[in-house]
Order: sequence, then C-alpha cells, then structure tokens
Amino acid sequence: MLLLPLLLKATLLHLASGSYHPFYNGFYYNHIMNDDGNGQDKDYLNGARLVVETSRDPVYSYSGANVTLPCHYHYEPDQGPKRKIRIKWSKLRDDYTKEQDVLVAIGKTSMAFGDFKGRAHIRQASQHEASLVISDVRLKDDGKYRCEVIDGLEDENDVVDLRLQGIVFPYQPPRGQYRLNFHEAEQVCQDQGAILANFNQLFQAWSEGLDWCNAGWLADGTVQYPIRQPRKPCGGVHLAPGIRSYGPRHRHLHRFDAFCFSSALKGEVFYLDRLAGMTLEEAKQSCQDAGAEIARVGQLYSAWKFQGLDRCTAGWLADGSVRYPIVTPRANCGPAEPGVRSFGFPRKGRFGVFCYRER
Repeated sequence: MLLLPLLLKATLLHLASGSYHPFYNGFYYNHIMNDDGNGQDKDYLNGARLVVETSRDPVYSYSGANVTLPCHYHYEPDQGPKRKIRIKWSKLRDDYTKEQDVLVAIGKTSMAFGDFKGRAHIRQASQHEASLVISDVRLKDDGKYRCEVIDGLEDENDVVDLRLQGIVFPYQPPRGQYRLNFHEAEQVCQDQGAILANFNQLFQAWSEGLDWCNAGWLADGTVQYPIRQPRKPCGGVHLAPGIRSYGPRHRHLHRFDAFCFSSALKGEVFYLDRLAGMTLEEAKQSCQDAGAEIARVGQLYSAWKFQGLDRCTAGWLADGSVRYPIVTPRANCGPAEPGVRSFGFPRKGRFGVFCYRER
C-alpha cells in the first residue's frame, strides 16, 4: 500500500519537471482508465477540444495579502463530467520562459514547491476550475503565471499577470552615488523592506511621474533610469522622455544606485518626537517603547503613497537617513511636487522618528 503514495509523488514531481506536447492530427487522444474500473488502460478518442482560460486583465494584490489567480477550463463541445485531470502552475520570466515551478495537482492531491510551499493551493469551487490561491503574498511573487491543464495527451495553458500595488523609489547608500554592485543593490533594497524593481514596475512609476537622473540596477541585471523632462545631464535635450538604458552590466564589477520596489503595508507608519529631538539610537528606543520598530525607507514610501502620510517634520529611519513625506506641497516643506524629501545621512543632529507597527 505504500507504493501508491510514492507513485503519486513521483508523478507530481515528473509534472513539475516539464510538460510534453502531444502530436496533433485533428483529433484528440486521451489515455484513460476503462469503464470497467479494473485498472486496465485504453486509448480514448473524441472530438472535444480542451480550452484553458485565465483573466485577460492583471490581478492586483499587495504584500501580505491573499490572492486568487483565476483559471478555468472547458471542452468544445462540452463532454460532461471528466476523469481526473492534472493541473500545473508555473511562474514565468518576462519572455515567457519558465522561472520556477509553483504547484502541481492531480485530483485533490497537490504539491507546492520552493517559496510557495505552505502558501499555494488549488481552488476548485466548480467542476472546471483550476484557480491558484497564494496566501501571504510576497514582493517577489509579482509576475506572470501559467495555468496548464493536462488531460491525457492534451496539454493546454494560459497566462495571468499578478501585479503588486507598490511604489518604486531610488536608493543611494550612505557612501554616496554609484557605490553598489548588483548583489549589494539587492541587499540594500531588502534591508529597506523592498526588492529590486523590475522593468515593468519602473515603467509604471515613470508613467506616474518618476523622473530620476541617476542610473540604477533593476532585477534583471540591467541598469536604467526614468526621465520625464529631457535635459542635458540626463541623456540630452533632444531625446524623447522615457526609460534610458545602459543595458546589462557586470554584476560584480560595475557600480550604480538601485531602484527598489515596495508594496502596500499591512501595518502603519507613525511619527514620534521629543521637544529636544532624538539621536538615532534614542529614536530606535522610542519606537520600541511604543511597541513598534523604526521604519525602513520602503515602509515610509509605501505609507506616503498608500496611506497618505503627510508630515512636514523630518524623522530618522532605520538606515540612518532623515526624511519626511509630503502629499500636499506647501510653503517651507520643500519643492512644489509631492514626494519623500531627504536630508541624507547626518552623522549628528536630533530629529523625530518614523516608526512602523504591524496591525
């Protein structure tokens, strides 16, 4: 009896390793168990076509949430109840090549892989549903997903795009401009509650008004920067607005800034102050005394964009920088555009502090 679970597990692992493509000659062959239920297989031939459909529109979510990626299948013409089909979900790169296996399922038995273990399962609320549910969504979950349905020799699929609601922000370390290789850029974004942005996220930020003349790493190892108002130091005045690209750079040798991506928050960012201000260490302790932690840069940007945090008083952040968020520009609060203002990384000084607390 121990053989059956082992065989099922082996089948699921085989499905994860890659799919096969059937020979098509105008008919559809399915290899199924015969009606006698005696375990003997037979070839089944019918004129039905398997159709797999996902959402044409992107599915939006945010970090820490639960999300369902819809996927349904049917047969043309309808063939009524079907035997057990196999379902496979994969995460794709932007060029639609496979990045990683997410989950495979046969009937009610499924197996998730990698970072999706314990977070992904199939929803089959209706007869022909194969939707993927991802819980506790993470920043790196953003991207394209393929829903593949396998029925005998038939293998059809469709792709759905999961997009996290978030914000892209440029980041320089305390050492100054162009000090990060690719791997260091990945780390500083992670330290700030974010990840390296991908091109689609940077393009979306540019379309929403991001204009930044310093080149930064993206998740694919390219170096780019967004320009809304062409000017001489930023590629020249004769180039049209857009994303300027240096293309792929050496991930160890070349050094630039970073474009980080942070999503909406489960918690809240709030401000604390003392009459005489605080040092960085005093600021960290004040947040702890309030049942919170000192906020990271990505959390401040997210609170500014998604929670409308507006404070014309500068405060410490976890990386040692001093910043403040402005939603409604006004006198004595910086430039005329909304944004997160920065005082850099002061070695001395006394300021308030931005804290972050989970709800």
